[in-house]
Amino acid sequence: MQIKETTNKGLKRAYQIIITAGDIASRIEDEVKKIAPQVKMPGFRPGKVPANLVKKMHGEQLHAQTVNDVIRESVDKVIKDNELRPAMQPRIDMAEGYEEGKDAELSVELEVLPKIEAPSIDGMKLEKLVVPVADDKVDEAVQGIAGQNKSYKDAAKTKKAAEGDQLIIDFVGRVDGVEFEGGKAEGAALVIGSGQFIPGFEEQLTGVKTGDTKTITVTFPEDYPAENLKGKEAEFDITVQQVKVETETKVDDDFAKSLGLEGLEQLQGLIRGQLEQQTAGLTRTQMKRQLLDQLAAGHDFEVPEGMVNAEFEQIWAQLQQEAAREEDPKAAMEEIEAEKDDYLKIAERRVRLGLLLSEIGQANGVEVTSQEMSMLIQQAAQQYRPEDRERFIQYVQQEPMAAAQLRAPLYEDKVVDFLFDKAEVTEREVTQEELEAAIEAEEGAEAKPAAKKKAPAKKKAPAKKADEKAEKPAAKKAPAKKAPAKKAEEKPAAEKKAPAKKPAAKKAPAKKAAAKK
Repeated sequence: MQIKETTNKGLKRAYQIIITAGDIASRIEDEVKKIAPQVKMPGFRPGKVPANLVKKMHGEQLHAQTVNDVIRESVDKVIKDNELRPAMQPRIDMAEGYEEGKDAELSVELEVLPKIEAPSIDGMKLEKLVVPVADDKVDEAVQGIAGQNKSYKDAAKTKKAAEGDQLIIDFVGRVDGVEFEGGKAEGAALVIGSGQFIPGFEEQLTGVKTGDTKTITVTFPEDYPAENLKGKEAEFDITVQQVKVETETKVDDDFAKSLGLEGLEQLQGLIRGQLEQQTAGLTRTQMKRQLLDQLAAGHDFEVPEGMVNAEFEQIWAQLQQEAAREEDPKAAMEEIEAEKDDYLKIAERRVRLGLLLSEIGQANGVEVTSQEMSMLIQQAAQQYRPEDRERFIQYVQQEPMAAAQLRAPLYEDKVVDFLFDKAEVTEREVTQEELEAAIEAEEGAEAKPAAKKKAPAKKKAPAKKADEKAEKPAAKKAPAKKAPAKKAEEKPAAEKKAPAKKPAAKKAPAKKAAAKK
């Protein structure tokens, strides 16, 4: 094997490798000897097939496998002998005209990671903006939960149902005179005007009284999930068991207990904790931006072009998706195109900060434990269908790049937490509006200092996340688990899922200011 360096400029390296025909032939002969004892052929006893026949039978496959193995080993040798730290997978090209019996000539091109001087982490100063949770905010949130968990009492039998009243009904649905599966229920709770059932159902029950029976006709929507009911007209025979009217929900221990809690104090504590968690996320975002800005300002080194291009492609793909959702996609894309250079700089900043954080983490023993990694994989697997989860887990375990991508956000957070502990932190109380304004101001100053963001088409999301994805593209975060009190307001009491109801739509994630990182 002959190895010759052809490029050594900046972070770029290139090598010419010649693998002689003799080396390849020798390796093939060794492989033939290994597999010959397992080869079976009519007319020969097991293990007694002549080597020349084995080679004739499997020669083409053996040659291809051997060449691939030798190429891989030669590239590994180049990396090891030259103590290289590849930034990405090397590019390997074989010279044209190669055929069996000839020398194999390869060109190997790669970029290496820069040598970063040990970053100084002493003397860093950060200001922590803290938002205290006011009692009135807690009370307001508790009242909101009470509003979502309305209670009802029986109305007089002469009471005619109006919007906002709750009906307890039995119903049987028929299409073309035939009952359909799931079209029957007893004791179903329905609030008139809630939009809980398909269009036209609730409206036709306005004015009914306790004990009334009524037949109504409705048409299932064209986008109804049940194929056999889409666009079909149906009749429902309805018996009104009870008309109920809303009663004022008293916020006290009994109300809290109805949510599965011990009392009002526990409910208030849970709400306070949720509000503190929300503002803590904003505070961390603001502190992290300060931290990364200081690191970026104090370090300027060459970064691998391939890594920058890969990061830019991710940013650009996201921008294109967002532009496509605008009212005027073409105009939106034109605005984005005008700032292409700015987004390239953002990609470069991400890569530089990622390398810097990685260097700090390695120098100070920051690591993601095997237990933490296992939990990450299990959490990520929950995003897939049950039958696909095991396959996903195996994929991550077998693919180093997939594992690295999953590991990166947690590793980065651990390095950031390490730096927070090292920094001199001063606290200042502010309002939530002041905290959000500070984050917005920092985003604008860092992301696009020369650009004036006027039209909504100019999406800032990638720019805002420039520091958050510093090491590797972040994996999708699982939605935060809600406290029991929050869950209580999401499920109406006595809800019964009759097929006449509209399917529950998936709620879009709430927009949090913390997402503007």
